[in-house]
Amino acid sequence: MQPGGAKMVLLQNQSRTGDAMSVSLSIKDVPDEILVRLRARAHRNHRSLQKELLAIVEAAAFGEAESTVDELLEQVRESGLETPNEGTGWIRGLRDGR
Repeated sequence: MQPGGAKMVLLQNQSRTGDAMSVSLSIKDVPDEILVRLRARAHRNHRSLQKELLAIVEAAAFGEAESTVDELLEQVRESGLETPNEGTGWIRGLRDGR
């Protein structure tokens, strides 16, 4: 059982030929505060809750961790940016490249 009483169940679906099909994940006993935050995040990203959860799982599976403030600061220092306008352009480029 996960901390806080939450538990995750993994269900493997198989076709009649035994080939693996898509898997359904279920997270039970999610605390209200976490659910509220996940719904807000999904809304900000213009996604359903299901699509938002899938995006989170995909990022975790493929190692796409969010950068920490210290990591971002190091990237800025390494980039050689010197003025706020250069930084703004850099940030817009990163945002638009998604």
